[in-house]
Amino acid sequence: MGALLFCFGLHLSAQQAANSSPDGALPSEIAALQQLARSGDGHAAYLLGRAYMDGKGVHQDLHEAGAWFTQAANRGSADGDFALGYLYEHGLGLARNLHRAVIYYMAGAEKGHPEAENNLASMYEHGKGVKKNLQQATQWYLAAANQGEVVSQCNLASLYFVGRGVERDYLQSAAWFKAAAQQGYAPAQENLAWMYYRAIGMPLDYRQAANWIRHAADQGFPRAQLDLAYLYEQGKGVALDYVNAYAWYKAAVAGGDKRAASRLKSLARVMTQLQISKANELAAHFPTTSGGGGNLIGTAFLDHK
Repeated sequence: MGALLFCFGLHLSAQQAANSSPDGALPSEIAALQQLARSGDGHAAYLLGRAYMDGKGVHQDLHEAGAWFTQAANRGSADGDFALGYLYEHGLGLARNLHRAVIYYMAGAEKGHPEAENNLASMYEHGKGVKKNLQQATQWYLAAANQGEVVSQCNLASLYFVGRGVERDYLQSAAWFKAAAQQGYAPAQENLAWMYYRAIGMPLDYRQAANWIRHAADQGFPRAQLDLAYLYEQGKGVALDYVNAYAWYKAAVAGGDKRAASRLKSLARVMTQLQISKANELAAHFPTTSGGGGNLIGTAFLDHK
């Protein structure tokens, strides 16, 4: 799964914001961070690294970001450990080195940094920079999941679903997907909806499936939008509604889901021109993104009629 990074931000007053640079950070605040970092403040060094990584208040410079993250890590910052591990894993500003990525993820994980725990688990799961070890992967996913880290909760749920490194357990899988879904993580919402739809680890419940898939669709995920459209077309868990079905299929098409394009053509044959016009107006307000984010455990609803 993809790594998570904290959002860098400087909290400005209204007057400061009016006088700030276009990217939203004051040079005086960057200078203050530099002074703190040079005096040995590990957190300030981390924040400077994030500033250079994101180009906030300074020109983006991944090499400079790595230098500040290194200082932060050397001063005991778990955030610095995590960020440095991320740069080494992806070769951003530093030569790609998976072994060093594991070292820094481990350092952050041992300090209880949830994102470092998640990424360390992923390295163990896939054998990147370290020998593959599903038991270690499960241990670190669980540590992060217990802190509420949504990607780890979803990853742990996936391991339980397929029985990798743990005994297959659909109830545990559903419980962890639900924990992440309740925090708004769209891949988990999609997977939880699929389990309700297929009655796997959950009772068959089309209304719950529709509820959770709607949350993911509202975040612009094409597969979720395809599934929600299908539910409207079939009247499963929601009232039969061709206008909404057409609109959600259209949003899925905009996000790159090719299956939705054929559903649009089929649905158009049983709709009036007025209904199609209303659906087009509705679709114009729906969010669209490309891809789905995260690993999905099942196929689209329309593949299980």
